[in-house]
Amino acid sequence: MITCRNVSKAYGRGGHRNFVFRDVDFEVAHGDRIALLGRNGAGKSTLIRLIGGVEMPTSGRIARNMSVSWPLGFTGGFQGSMTGYDNARFIARIYGQDYARTRAFVEEFTELGAQLRKPVKTYSSGMRARLAFALSLSIEFECYLIDEIILVGDQNFQRKCMVELFEKRNDRTMILASHSNEFVQQFCTRALVLQSGRAVPFDDVAEAVAAYSAL
Repeated sequence: MITCRNVSKAYGRGGHRNFVFRDVDFEVAHGDRIALLGRNGAGKSTLIRLIGGVEMPTSGRIARNMSVSWPLGFTGGFQGSMTGYDNARFIARIYGQDYARTRAFVEEFTELGAQLRKPVKTYSSGMRARLAFALSLSIEFECYLIDEIILVGDQNFQRKCMVELFEKRNDRTMILASHSNEFVQQFCTRALVLQSGRAVPFDDVAEAVAAYSAL
């Protein structure tokens, strides 16, 4: 289970703090697929980064009792002067994975070919996203964090992402931010609507979508 208790996030210092949200409370059980809904700037991506440990909350507590991915497609952990292969080796070493297996998966999934031998700082944003997505999926996490990144690339690559996530890993827990009501109703079991610094939980996804659409 993942538990968020009175989680608040603000940027700035002293009296100039700007709160993205305050006192967010919810739990994530094994197998849940929770949609984060809200308008741009409501804090969806921020909450995903907090759950993934990329940022720390200003106050409150997040307890993780399952392995949690970094946000899929997150490129902030790349070392730009290293090659795609070197970054894959680094990730494999951190998570105790077999490098040969990780490398083979990255090669097949990204379809970047010889580009994997070049420094990541020379990659386009799309190439970096492909590598980041592949590295995220090369580790078998219990919970995956998704921030609209499945829309990257052409239709064939999007389909590959969908198969890897929602077919091959259909037993995993997922927390995803999306603006697609159709996608959310198809794949999610619960939802959290963020508005005006608050988060309202819904056990009925259709009700959540209706509330989000009314914003």
